[in-house]
Amino acid sequence: MENNINKLKNSKKGFSIQDMSSIGITLVVTAIVVGIGATILSSIQNTQTVGSVAYNSSGYGLTGLQTLSSYMPTIALVAVAAVVIGIILVFFTQGGGKK
Repeated sequence: MENNINKLKNSKKGFSIQDMSSIGITLVVTAIVVGIGATILSSIQNTQTVGSVAYNSSGYGLTGLQTLSSYMPTIALVAVAAVVIGIILVFFTQGGGKK
């Protein structure tokens, strides 16, 4: 156990407050890509015959994008929680709480 704590103290890996902007940009770009993908799939589906393979496959794609987009708030929350936990761990393992 103590060996693991020493490894954590010496490790420079992990999230920090500076990573928040890159995580935020990644989430915004992901949301834009999902939105554009959904628009394209919707346009493609509207030109297909109802019940055809192309219509059904674009419908499955739209369903998949809807599922992915419904998880975006959860992904953002987990990313922020990882940064906060990383900051707390660094604070306590490097003696940040001692005066």
